[in-house]
Amino acid sequence: MPITRRGALQSVAGAAAALPLATQAQTTNNTSKKHVPIAVSTYSYWHFKGTKTPIEDVILDAAKLGFDGVEILHRQMDNETPAYCNKLKKMAFENGLCFPLLSIHQDFVSPEASERQKHIDHTKKCMDIAAQLGIPAIRLNSGRWKTIPSFDDLMKAKGEEPPIKGYTDNDAFKWCIDSIQACIPHAEKTGVMMALENHWGLTTRVDNVLKIWKAVNSPWLGINLDTGNHPVDPYPEIAKLAPHATIVQCKTYYGGGVWYTLDLDYKKIAGILRKANFHGWISLEMEGNEAASTAVPKSLATLRQAFA
Repeated sequence: MPITRRGALQSVAGAAAALPLATQAQTTNNTSKKHVPIAVSTYSYWHFKGTKTPIEDVILDAAKLGFDGVEILHRQMDNETPAYCNKLKKMAFENGLCFPLLSIHQDFVSPEASERQKHIDHTKKCMDIAAQLGIPAIRLNSGRWKTIPSFDDLMKAKGEEPPIKGYTDNDAFKWCIDSIQACIPHAEKTGVMMALENHWGLTTRVDNVLKIWKAVNSPWLGINLDTGNHPVDPYPEIAKLAPHATIVQCKTYYGGGVWYTLDLDYKKIAGILRKANFHGWISLEMEGNEAASTAVPKSLATLRQAFA
């Protein structure tokens, strides 16, 4: 009797149903885990002191070491011209690398509307730079009161500082939320997300990060979870941000930290992120005093093992 199309399909379906459950489970378990992409921040090679390490050098080293991408620190760029941006983008492409994040600085904590507008304009300009580079997101800071002028002294105070006389943190929250909302239309236009970091100042406390993020309430504002910027036990704080994280910056401190040192358990952190169903980019920020030439490879090995 000739085999009809319906008969063939029924035979295949029946054979699949007849597979032992153990065999089907084995097939499911053999499905490979999703690769966790790991980038390295150019900041790992230059901590705002001395001669800047060229981003071109970081791209070449990242490719040699086996990173998946490079996070660019805006202040480390040689210039902002389209020609320079295109050169970096082409170089990354030729070396099999992505640019997941442009890490920028701005400060929305000011009672002066003109000062806040200056930082809004800067943020929009950086979105344009990111779009030119093919970068889908920029790191966003909230800002700080600057009542402790020295950043070194701010670190000694664990990121906490008092408001300007006559104002409260509630004023700062409003300024920050309004300023970020003013940037949303440009984010939509350029296709570049903002990722608010738990950074020193107004967003030292994780609850403050979430307060701003929820108030802005836009798909164009995500969260940049930094594993090292915690004045208290980091793991509960990381767990709070993990379900909402867009990207994660992982600090290491080989040779002792520039400002402080944390002994972070990255296997534990990887477990927290997996539980939160995080599937995005990991970006290494090596913030130790050891030379990048030795500390960055060791950091990558630590992260690869933790996130394997």
